[in-house]
Amino acid sequence: MSEKNSEGKRTARERLIKEREVQKSREKRRRVMVVGAAVVGVLGLAAVAGVVAANSGGSKDDADKAGPVVPPAGVVGEAGVAVPVGKPDAPSVLTVYEDMRCPACGMFENSMRDTVNKLEKEGKIRAEYHLVSFIDKAVPGNGSKFAANALGCAQDAGKFHAYHDTLFRNQPQETDDAFGKKSRLLELADKVPGLRGTAFDACVDKGTHAGWVTKVQEEFDKSAYKATPTVLLNGEAIFPQKGSEQISPANLVKWVDQANKGKPLGTKAPVR
Repeated sequence: MSEKNSEGKRTARERLIKEREVQKSREKRRRVMVVGAAVVGVLGLAAVAGVVAANSGGSKDDADKAGPVVPPAGVVGEAGVAVPVGKPDAPSVLTVYEDMRCPACGMFENSMRDTVNKLEKEGKIRAEYHLVSFIDKAVPGNGSKFAANALGCAQDAGKFHAYHDTLFRNQPQETDDAFGKKSRLLELADKVPGLRGTAFDACVDKGTHAGWVTKVQEEFDKSAYKATPTVLLNGEAIFPQKGSEQISPANLVKWVDQANKGKPLGTKAPVR
């Protein structure tokens, strides 16, 4: 009996060791392939997103329903549709087109966030975010538009960056229109110190920037870009790759350093 018990314990230990090894292997692959997964995700999404974006131009009626165009504070660009993050005099600009319901955008943000934030803090880049909203038509709902409006409200409050990151950390599945519930957007705003207040809550509830959100989408429809995320470094596409090199945190740092070579920090890049 004791011999059988010993054999059973040994078998159990061996099984546990194997399970741990498998788990470690999976975790290692996950860490190594997270950016690769984002690349695969965006390529798969692009086949659909490209068609949707190409046919999602808002009509005049849509713009009228959205109300007047009220841009958030501090937006940049000739059309006033980009939200800047980082030092205004950074020598390079990272232009990002995102839909808040886009899973590939979430994968890009969650894998590259620390690197982008570090480059911004170091004054090497400033980011300019274009908050598009075509997924609401592909997967019916309001989450893309309502989240983009809420981000405009956060920009008014000087909390865009923190709220933007919070939304992506809590991004629902693409088919789950959780961001279409303003109560959920306000709930997530509680995670950003100092954001909630009468002005922000009213801005979210009334859709103050809804007309501007429509304008951002219309400008995207007129552009050469048909999928999200579209990421440009000084106007050159770098997602899912730049030339023959795929995007990764290390490569982004290298590309930025190459772009900034010979440019002292404080040499302002042009607005894209």
